[in-house]
Amino acid sequence: MIPTRYNIAPTQEAAVIRSDGETRKINLLRWGLIPSWSKHPSVGARMINSRSETLIEKPSFKESIRRRRCLIPADGFYEWRGKKGAKQPYRIFIPNNKLMAFAGLWDVWCGPAQENIESFTIITTASGNKMRPLHSRMPVMLDSIHFEKWLALNSSLNDTLELLQTATDRMVDFYPVSKKLNSPLFDNPECIVPISDYMV
Repeated sequence: MIPTRYNIAPTQEAAVIRSDGETRKINLLRWGLIPSWSKHPSVGARMINSRSETLIEKPSFKESIRRRRCLIPADGFYEWRGKKGAKQPYRIFIPNNKLMAFAGLWDVWCGPAQENIESFTIITTASGNKMRPLHSRMPVMLDSIHFEKWLALNSSLNDTLELLQTATDRMVDFYPVSKKLNSPLFDNPECIVPISDYMV
């Protein structure tokens, strides 16, 4: 059973879709990729996102982009705009309650006590015209027609990288939400309630 979440913070678990070549499975993985060769899992806190432009150059991601791709389903995400110390959070979503699916990578880390931690990172790209007022980067949001190819274990590296170029933000919209969102303890339906600027 996947719990309903409204404010997922880095290093917390989130739902991730993977394929074994025959069926798709959804599991809870830790947000912040921990490469299998890492000495300590704390490195994952610095790898919540990965830049699409440099995936094959980075040791942390170059194997996962070939063999361990995933989708992260969501009905929205947040970005902050403004000066440091006074940033306003915004919820980004697709109207008519349509789900998004972010392109992601995953890996599994085995600790000294033989504990396994499965973790993931969200791939980002340069923002389009819609998102640019909020942030220069955005998650790669894949169209549903590309899901199967992204998850396929036999996709070539060139085909995989080409899919990242299809990301667009033309369908999204956004609105301001409460600054309570800055706390990871704030995780309830109030997180996604639109508020006017003078109420924030």
